[in-house]
Amino acid sequence: MAVKEFKFSGTGRTGQPVQGTVFASSSRTAYKKVNALAERHEFKPREILQRRVYLYRIRHANGKVVTGEQKAFSEEELRLALQKMGLDVVKVEKKLLDYQRKPPRMDMIMFVRLAANLLREKLPFDEVLNLLVADVSSKSLKQVIRDLNADLKSGMEAQQAFMKHQHMMGKFTAYMLGIASRSGNMSEIYEATARFLERQNEFKKSVRSAMVTPAITVLVLVLAFVWYIWYIFPETAGLFERFDITLPPLTQGTLDFSHWLDVNYPWVFGSMLAAALGVWLFVRSKRGNFIWHRFLIRMPVLGSLLHKLNIEIFCRVFSVLYSGSGDNINVIKIAAEACGNTYMEHQIKTVTVPMMVAQGTDLVKSMEASGVFTSMALARFRSGNETGNVRAAAQQMADYYENETTLKLRATVEGIQTVVAIFITLAIMALTVISSEIALISPQATDFLN
Repeated sequence: MAVKEFKFSGTGRTGQPVQGTVFASSSRTAYKKVNALAERHEFKPREILQRRVYLYRIRHANGKVVTGEQKAFSEEELRLALQKMGLDVVKVEKKLLDYQRKPPRMDMIMFVRLAANLLREKLPFDEVLNLLVADVSSKSLKQVIRDLNADLKSGMEAQQAFMKHQHMMGKFTAYMLGIASRSGNMSEIYEATARFLERQNEFKKSVRSAMVTPAITVLVLVLAFVWYIWYIFPETAGLFERFDITLPPLTQGTLDFSHWLDVNYPWVFGSMLAAALGVWLFVRSKRGNFIWHRFLIRMPVLGSLLHKLNIEIFCRVFSVLYSGSGDNINVIKIAAEACGNTYMEHQIKTVTVPMMVAQGTDLVKSMEASGVFTSMALARFRSGNETGNVRAAAQQMADYYENETTLKLRATVEGIQTVVAIFITLAIMALTVISSEIALISPQATDFLN
């Protein structure tokens, strides 16, 4: 959900002006936050303004007219800012459709990867942002970078500035880039984030190759098969049926099915469409998404592979953020959110984390109780816990599963493609047999006279 920025102003008990900013998903939530602050700090709220996108038209000293857009809390604020720059403001108006799409995944990966490379060259971060904003093609990402630069220059804490844009950048990416400024090596955090995004992108493409593409292929084949049986075949075989000729069993059965579809197709296709829509809506719901993700890691053939991919991502994020001392509960939560499986995230957050916090159980036993980690992963974490090097154990586990899943996924995709090819071949053979059976019909002259 998008995080919006609101500016509030008010009056304190002694009449002094009070102002500040809050971040909320909606105006209603912002009002609740401001009222809570007012009660706590004893001031009276007067005005709450949302930061929006405004369109402007300005005239330079040389007479050139330029248009653009800029975020501001009001038209007057933007107008005054432009006038202070010595510009003649022709027009300022609120943008009606203030909607930004999430940046494309590849643009986001390129931004983080190039930032990591530039930071490794010891360039100042504000200069890195200025260089990247010129090379990014996505308008939404350009706006995010501009906002980040403006917020950081105004003195906003880096993590808060990045978390403002978590709905555009992704929660994990915003969190990682936000804490990078507090680390001793920004380039290392950016490098780890870029690798994670690249691996996540590879994971999604692999799943699409393994599941989505074959499913679409089979669906199109089934539709083509039904179209042939229902429309094309009756146009030819139906000629013999009109003369009351005895037809071979496959031909007769196919024609009977075609006639049945003529009568029942509204409820047949309506039921199929309703079922598909119902499944889609269910999977998109919170409960349905939870059940679907639980099924994914338990399904035959691909389940074990997808499960290991999720654990790999968890271990990689965990190894980047984990520290040998201090509170690592938030690290476990972030790694759970990044793993990409809602069911695993739920189990870790509702079983592992409470056991560690409330009961003081050690990390490995708490992870085992969640029921979502493989025995190999638990054994590796146990070994790392005993030697005092959990971070290295997590990194080794991530590297091992990356190598294993890469090889197995390639073999699995090839196997699924082979099965789909066999299915297509069998479907074509079935159509060929049904079509060629017409050649066995031997009508008599009396059949046509009748």
